[in-house]
Amino acid sequence: MRAGIALGSNVGDRLAALQQARLAVLALPGVETPCLASRLYETDPVGTDPDAARFLNAVIEIEYQDHPVALLDALQGIESTMGRPSKRPRNAPRTIDLDILYVGNLTLSNPEIVIPHPRLHLRRFVLTPLVDIRPELRLPGQEHTVLELFHTLQDTAAVDLAPVQWQAEPR
Repeated sequence: MRAGIALGSNVGDRLAALQQARLAVLALPGVETPCLASRLYETDPVGTDPDAARFLNAVIEIEYQDHPVALLDALQGIESTMGRPSKRPRNAPRTIDLDILYVGNLTLSNPEIVIPHPRLHLRRFVLTPLVDIRPELRLPGQEHTVLELFHTLQDTAAVDLAPVQWQAEPR
């Protein structure tokens, strides 16, 4: 199944963090090519302290051959390896943030995982890069495409094309 993953970083070398995380995701068991990758965007932090640094955000889409909870566990392992503490205040600054946006047409909701991501259709910093790679995607539970959702967003947070972009194409 195709799985969409949001990547974000607002601490340290943000570009290096996103590149390292993307390579780590591509190396996970069950992940197969092709990988789609959006452009990188600088975005205003949402729901954080007013002095929080801007994020570097992107979305990738992979082919994944295992259960979504296994993917969630693997992504949390990558976050931990890259220095993100498991216990932290909500929306705290982070070296890396990896969120599953969708996995095929699955709809899951339990204490461990909610798919599709419950706020994805409300966030400009997620929809902008997702439009880069899958504008015609219709998410489970949505009657509109990602591009249509983007055009009706009420979120006014700044999302700018980043002056830096991915340095190397993954496999």
